[in-house]
Amino acid sequence: MNKKKEYRQYGVYGLIIQDDKILLIKKFGGPYNGKLDLPGGTIEFREKPEETLKRELMEEVGIELKNYQLFDANSVYFDWNYNDDTIVEVHHTGIFYKVLEFDNEIKKDVEVDSVNDDSLGAEWFDISTLTKNQLSSIALLELEKLGYNINS
Repeated sequence: MNKKKEYRQYGVYGLIIQDDKILLIKKFGGPYNGKLDLPGGTIEFREKPEETLKRELMEEVGIELKNYQLFDANSVYFDWNYNDDTIVEVHHTGIFYKVLEFDNEIKKDVEVDSVNDDSLGAEWFDISTLTKNQLSSIALLELEKLGYNINS
């Protein structure tokens, strides 16, 4: 018999799109393991969402934000088969910002460590070539909200 657990994730994420390409991170571990996801992460204690956005984008992709705009707040729900005997019900809520201007070069490869515990680096992807099964649920939701039709 499968055990069920609940997992809640609440974070802040950047939508970085230039010339119909989006900057995504390669996820390592957790419910999005092996998927492409939006850069960002969990709000730390006493941190405002904008501070989280700036910190997470520096940690995960190495950029310093210059101009950004609040876009959306939304959530997804799905089951994650954690192992053979545990199904985790995931509730992932995010605050999303369009990143309009930034400094520094993108970090393409990163080491997994205590600061960066779930990203293997960032890369630009042509949105028209992405498929639904490549993307995290939350990244897919936001791309569709932006008006992109993602291939099955």
